[in-house]
Amino acid sequence: MVKAKASERLHLLHLHSTFDAGGKERRSTTLINRFGKAVEHSVVSAQPGALGARAQLDAGLAVHFPFGFPPLAGRFGVRRLQTLARAMQGFDLILTYNWGAMDAAMAHALFAPAMGLAPLIHHEDGFNADEVVRLKTTRNWYRRVALARASALIVPSRQLERVALEVWHQPPARVQRIGNGIPVKHYGKKPRADALPRVVKRPGEKWLGTLAGLRPVKALPRLVRAFRALPEEWQLVIVGEGPEREAIMAEAMRLEIGHRVHLPGHVAEPADATGLFDLFALSSDSEQFPLSVVEAMASGLAVASPAVGDVADIVSAENAPFIVPPGDEAALSAALLRLAEDETLRRRVGAANQVRARAEFDEAAMARRHAALYAAALGLPSFP
Repeated sequence: MVKAKASERLHLLHLHSTFDAGGKERRSTTLINRFGKAVEHSVVSAQPGALGARAQLDAGLAVHFPFGFPPLAGRFGVRRLQTLARAMQGFDLILTYNWGAMDAAMAHALFAPAMGLAPLIHHEDGFNADEVVRLKTTRNWYRRVALARASALIVPSRQLERVALEVWHQPPARVQRIGNGIPVKHYGKKPRADALPRVVKRPGEKWLGTLAGLRPVKALPRLVRAFRALPEEWQLVIVGEGPEREAIMAEAMRLEIGHRVHLPGHVAEPADATGLFDLFALSSDSEQFPLSVVEAMASGLAVASPAVGDVADIVSAENAPFIVPPGDEAALSAALLRLAEDETLRRRVGAANQVRARAEFDEAAMARRHAALYAAALGLPSFP
C-alpha cells in the first residue's frame, strides 16, 4: 500500500455493525465532524437501513452512504469475503467497528496484500446479549485471525483491553485503549421543560433518567423494577429507541407505574435530556466505557449503576458507593432510593462527577489520540 499523500483529501471507509444512534456512533460522528472537510468518508452499516446516527453529522461534510455495498454479515465463504475485499479497494484507510464488521476485517486479513487494500484499524466497544455471560470460543478464534493484519485495535475500557490481550491474543503494541469523550462544555445547562419529545417536566417532578438503546443487553425492565420504590414525585425517563420498547412498557404496566415511566424516543442532543434529569441510572448487563455515564457526570448528576465495564473507574470517588454488583436488582434499587431521598447527597455527588468529567473526559483529547493512530497507520506526520 502506497502511503497516502498529505496534499490529497483522504477517503475513509467506515464499516459499522450498526449506524443507529448509540455510544459508538456518537464517537464516530464526533470524530468525523472534528476532522471536517479535509477528509471524505463512506459509511456502511451491517444492518441495512440502520443509519439513524447520520443526523448527528454536520452539514456540508463529504460523507457518503454507498448503495449496493456487499453485506457485512452472512455465511462464511471465501468468495463472499473476496467480494467484500474488492469493495474495500480504493480507500486510504479502513475502519471497522464491533463484531458486525468482523467479516470485513477477515476479508482484509486474507486479501489485503493481493488487492492492495488500505490499512485497517478495528474499534471494539463491547458485546451483545449473546456474549454477556461468556465469550464464544469460535468468535474468539475468528477475531484473532481476522485482526492479524490490523494496524491497531482500539478499545475504550480496561476490561476490553484485557480481553484483547489475554483472550484474543493480540500483540500489546496493536491494542490501544482510548476512553470515550464528549464536548463537556455543552453539558450542565438547564434546557426548557419541554425540550424532549412527548414528555414535559412539570413543576415539582423529579426525573430519574437514562440514555440507552432499547435492547435486551441494557436490561431496562430491571431499571423499571428498581425505580418502583422511589417516591411518587419521581418519574422514570428512558431516552432511546430499540426493540425492547414494548417489553419496558409492559413491565411498567404490570407494576402499575405506567403513568410514571416515559419513553420519548431518540433525542438529537443528549445534553437536553441529561439537563432535565435529577439522577442518572444504568441497568445494563454489559457495558465497557458508557458514554451516557460521562454525559450524566458532565451534567452534574449522581449515577447509580452496576459495576459493568469501567463504570466504577469512570465515576468520582464520591459516587463509588452507588456502583453496585452486576445483576443485583435489590442493590440498584437501594442505591437509587438513597440518592432520591437525599437531595444534599445527590448534589454533592453530582458536583464531584462534574469536576471529574471536565478534567478527564473532554472529546478533544480523545480525538487527538484517534488522529495520531490514523496518521501512524497512513504513514503521515499528522491527520487529517
